[in-house]
Amino acid sequence: MSEPEHSPEGERHRAADATQAPRPTDSELGARLEQLNSSLSQARSKGAAPAAARPAGDTSSRSGVALAFRLGAEFVSGVLVGALLGYGLDRLLAITPWGLIVFTLVGFGAGVLNMMRAAGEGPKRASPGTASAPPAKGRDGQTGN
Repeated sequence: MSEPEHSPEGERHRAADATQAPRPTDSELGARLEQLNSSLSQARSKGAAPAAARPAGDTSSRSGVALAFRLGAEFVSGVLVGALLGYGLDRLLAITPWGLIVFTLVGFGAGVLNMMRAAGEGPKRASPGTASAPPAKGRDGQTGN
């Protein structure tokens, strides 16, 4: 239920309205909005230039945290998948604890390899439809090391 106008609560609302500053008009609000838009576009143009100049492998600020979580997830998932496969083989073939031990180590290796690939330091996987580059030739025209 709403309170009558002559109640003390109604008097307080009217007194609060009288002490507040008058509301801005639509034209004033529009001018403020245009000023804000121009400020935002200037700030975005200033911020876009340094971001474009960063190298692709930059791991600063947010991207560093994201990379850390990704690397951790890659490693942990490799170890867990290896351990679960080993546990399953132990149960299936009754070779406890050898399956768990061996596949946990394999999972560890896979986790490290996945981390290196995610960080851009390890060997890259070849796409199914692409051919690898021919080996480089040395000064004597021979391929090899």
